Amino acid sequence: MRTVAAVAGVVVVLYAGLVGAAWALQRHLVYLPDAGPVPPAASVLPGARDVVLRTGDGLRLGAWFVPGAGPEAPAVLVANGNGGHRGLRAPLAAALHDEGLAVLLFDYRGYGGNPGTPGEAGLALDVRAARGYLLEEAGVPAGRLLYLGESLGAGVVAELATEHPPAGLVLRSPFVDLAAVGREHYPFLPVGALLRDRYPVAERVASVEAPTTVVYGGADSIVPPGQSRAVADAAAGLHRVVEVPGADHNDPVLLDGPELVGAVVELARRAG
Repeated sequence: MRTVAAVAGVVVVLYAGLVGAAWALQRHLVYLPDAGPVPPAASVLPGARDVVLRTGDGLRLGAWFVPGAGPEAPAVLVANGNGGHRGLRAPLAAALHDEGLAVLLFDYRGYGGNPGTPGEAGLALDVRAARGYLLEEAGVPAGRLLYLGESLGAGVVAELATEHPPAGLVLRSPFVDLAAVGREHYPFLPVGALLRDRYPVAERVASVEAPTTVVYGGADSIVPPGQSRAVADAAAGLHRVVEVPGADHNDPVLLDGPELVGAVVELARRAG
């Protein structure tokens, strides 16, 4: 009996250590920034220019702006997922630009050589700085501004949309909330109790009346397809659901493929 009790004690101690490590390191598991370097915009995207976004807490963030076909062209604010930097989204920006749209690619704090440390509250400030640039400096009419959120970025723009509704909202591979997707990958941890950042996407889109399109991969191994469908079911302004059969989370077709680009362009034409 003593041996059993001793083993049980060791297991409890090890599990407590695991939970403690998960608490301390959780943001290193959620946010996977690529520090760069990020090349000059014009070297990657013809016609694009480097711009600086100024956040409400005093950070200066690097971004690329690609003008549209004219001063009244709809614009797309792209909120990245949790990995890489804006350079990886250049093909998406090029495809949208080819359709006449203006595009803003930006990096969150801690990404792409930017100062700061990522977290839910900080990313909310970052995306507001991106929106502010488009409206105040680029001169984009608010009624022609669309948001495109990729995975974690869907959580970022869903929160923004509750305060500043866009002309259209495209959510690519959204999860119900961060705890729900965390439980898929760490079922042995009390994820809901541990998480500092929540990103309640489904809850937030339930109050967003803007036309909303959800795009997801039918074979997504990171965000289960059922979660993206649940977000679509919750969306108050649901316009369309686009499943890309056989596509996994980071497959090129979900980064800049015709289904995603077409979904954005369709909403842009409604706005324009």
